[in-house]
Amino acid sequence: MAMYRKLGKKSDQRKALLRSQVTQLLYHGKIKTTEARAKEVRKIVEHLIALAIAEKDNYEEVTVQAKVADKDKDGKRIKEVVDGKKVTKYHEESKTIKKDNASRLHARREMLKVLYPVVEVPTEGAGKKRATKKVDLVSKLFDEYAVKYADRKGGYTRIVKIGQRKGDGALEVILELV
Repeated sequence: MAMYRKLGKKSDQRKALLRSQVTQLLYHGKIKTTEARAKEVRKIVEHLIALAIAEKDNYEEVTVQAKVADKDKDGKRIKEVVDGKKVTKYHEESKTIKKDNASRLHARREMLKVLYPVVEVPTEGAGKKRATKKVDLVSKLFDEYAVKYADRKGGYTRIVKIGQRKGDGALEVILELV
């Protein structure tokens, strides 16, 4: 018996399908898929959430000095003329950042191996690259899901059967985070 389902796909297609469904489940909170795919996606998601829970508080807060560009009321950088050249005007700012310890950094990179990048496009800015916003699913795993499921010992997902698909009769389910 195989250790995992092959889902009728070649290995590269299968990995891409599972990565896509894992990413969408963590982004939206629920997905609709077949039962066999849901069981495979559940294994991966449960592992990622358990990893996030284990490493959720493993960081240091560090204060750094950052050079930040001055901006006008429209959000554009303020330029000034220095020696006949236009240069951006900057000021120093003190910021507190989270610095991952080694094991949390390793966990972050393991998560990034599985998750695809997600770009959020608002409806009013559709078609414009400037309006898009990148979503950091790894930080969502550490900040939201790890805190939410910290007291649970597994079982972070639920499979709800909804019936057979009309075309091929495959059993469809909704896979959702509890």
